[in-house]
Amino acid sequence: EVQLMESGGGLVQPGGSLKLSCEASGFTLAHVAMNWARQAPGKEVEWVGGINAAGAKYYAESVQGRFIISRDWRSNTMSLEMTAVRTEDTAMYFCVKEFQMGTKRGIWGPGTLVIVSS
Repeated sequence: EVQLMESGGGLVQPGGSLKLSCEASGFTLAHVAMNWARQAPGKEVEWVGGINAAGAKYYAESVQGRFIISRDWRSNTMSLEMTAVRTEDTAMYFCVKEFQMGTKRGIWGPGTLVIVSS
C-alpha cells in the first residue's frame, strides 16, 4: 500500500529556515514524479514545487530561489529545504504522488504544519 508521511513542521521566525521531509512506503520514491503542495487557512491549495523521475526540479514563482527540493533513495524520502521564510509561507505542507496541476488531485500525505511568525 502506498503511504506518505510528512515531518519537520513547526514554528519559525520570518527570515529563518526549516527542513521538511516526506517518507514514502509501498513504492520507490525516486522512480516517480513527486511534488510538494501547501494550503493556508481559508485559501486554495497551492503547488510549491516538484521533482520528476529524471531528477529535474520545478518551483512555483512564490518560492523560487528560497526553497530547494531533494530526494534520497537510501531512505526513500523527499525533502523541502525552506530558507528566508515569510509569514505568507504559513500553511499545512503536503507531499503528493501523481499530482495533477489542473484538478490538484493525487495521493496525499497527512501533512505537516509550518507557522512563520515572530
